[in-house]
Amino acid sequence: MTDGEVVLHDYWRSSAAYRVRIALNLKGVAYRAVQVDLVAGDQRGADYRALNPLGLIPLLEIDGHRLSQSLAIIDYLDARFPDPPLLAADPAARARSLAAALTISAEIHPLQNLRVQQYLRHEMGQDKAAIDGWLQRWLGDGLAALEATAPETGLFGGATPDLADVCLVPQMYSARRFGVPTGGYPRLERIDAALRALPAFAAAAPEAVKPA
Repeated sequence: MTDGEVVLHDYWRSSAAYRVRIALNLKGVAYRAVQVDLVAGDQRGADYRALNPLGLIPLLEIDGHRLSQSLAIIDYLDARFPDPPLLAADPAARARSLAAALTISAEIHPLQNLRVQQYLRHEMGQDKAAIDGWLQRWLGDGLAALEATAPETGLFGGATPDLADVCLVPQMYSARRFGVPTGGYPRLERIDAALRALPAFAAAAPEAVKPA
């Protein structure tokens, strides 16, 4: 890492890292991505653990700091680069955005995490069908709750993306990846499609950043 360089320790298919890529793009922050292969176990290696003892992705090196946890990273970016804002100044609107983002990052995402799937497979002896059922159950419950609170028109952030929108797109990607039918969530599908058409979101997509 050189002076002034922003480095994102990333994995192309990580939904948490995907959130941070979107936020960096929305803020116009140039960065260098360093791939940490979760499937190969790079996150458990001594070199990466020295940077992030929890051994999770993403990790952002910026302004002399090493920041972990995607929402904490995005909160730093929103304070450091306030335009465009990802959280409203109005307390109620801010709380609504945080609630939707936390529904994804704290309620849905942890139950689909790779290390949870690996525990179910290796420690609990569950087969693929059982794990798929687990994923579809918890992702489906979470998406149903989000659908109930999603706006009928516009984005979660109204005319411009907010924190909830930044979290939604990676979660919808994960839902499709894990075979969760998304047709029952028309508001989420509409918002997701509108967001994925935006350059900042399109450039952050897994297919756009997947190593050759």
